[in-house]
Amino acid sequence: MIALAYALPSIAVFVVSALLILGGAVGVLTFKNPVHAALSLILSLFGVALAFLAQQADFLAAVEIIVYAGAIVVLFLFVIMFLGVDHSDEPASAPLVGQRTLAGAAVALVIAGVVFLMATSHWVTGVPSVSTNGTPLATGADNIHQIGAAVYTTYLMAFEVTAALLIISVIGAVNLARKERPRVGESQ
Repeated sequence: MIALAYALPSIAVFVVSALLILGGAVGVLTFKNPVHAALSLILSLFGVALAFLAQQADFLAAVEIIVYAGAIVVLFLFVIMFLGVDHSDEPASAPLVGQRTLAGAAVALVIAGVVFLMATSHWVTGVPSVSTNGTPLATGADNIHQIGAAVYTTYLMAFEVTAALLIISVIGAVNLARKERPRVGESQ
């Protein structure tokens, strides 16, 4: 019974992070508006950061939020805005009456719940690492040293391919945006 009490917070964190990741991914695939899809991608990246925190990989969680949710998604949004987003399908008013009030109340409830949990809980995170070689992740600067050694030795090719794909996608977006598009009222 005591083991279950220690496992429940770990299970809850896993379930919440999985729901965030899957919900964001479904939003990226289903939203027609590219800005909403990019915001869903941020939700998914926050779920990944939460999963990193559960594994005590604080540096990776910070990088996930700062680099990916911050810089990369902002780059995506710049490209989306640069290419132009059609605003004709935006509704003139909110489709549901009281939608903003309910959303504000839901946000306040979630924030209050998180503050309550932080004030009253002493969580045990469970397994500190799920690494392939069986050694647990170090804490502090040693954690960053392990990650740096892995990125520049074991995963160097994947790291470089990812960087190349990001550069190629930016160049492709700029080339698409530079093409002359007919203006409204002009014939092709």
